[in-house]
Amino acid sequence: QVQLVDSGGGLVQAGGSLRLSCSASGRISTFNSMGWYRQAPGKQRELVATITRGSSADDADAVKDRFTISRDGAKNTVYLQMNSLKPEDTAVYYCNAVYFTFGGRRDSWGPGTQVTVSS
Repeated sequence: QVQLVDSGGGLVQAGGSLRLSCSASGRISTFNSMGWYRQAPGKQRELVATITRGSSADDADAVKDRFTISRDGAKNTVYLQMNSLKPEDTAVYYCNAVYFTFGGRRDSWGPGTQVTVSS
């Protein structure tokens, strides 16, 4: 069972920056992909950004040119650098890892970290 611990959230003013971190219990090089999702109150969880084992990154239109996902294999950690934050970025952010076992696809999730952006 892969365990993820996400951290780095907090309260920031609009226009500010935060960096989220996600530490994995296993080698992230064994995961097919890792990513960040977020869930605002009363809304469904949505994809923010993903990065594959080959370091190919993709992100949602709402965060393009503001958020950057990256990974450090030596530290088994994935990061989300968030710049130019907006009040609508306020949400709980969850780290996700996708990997495969004999039983098929597995998704692991971090407990979430709260990001609050004040106007």
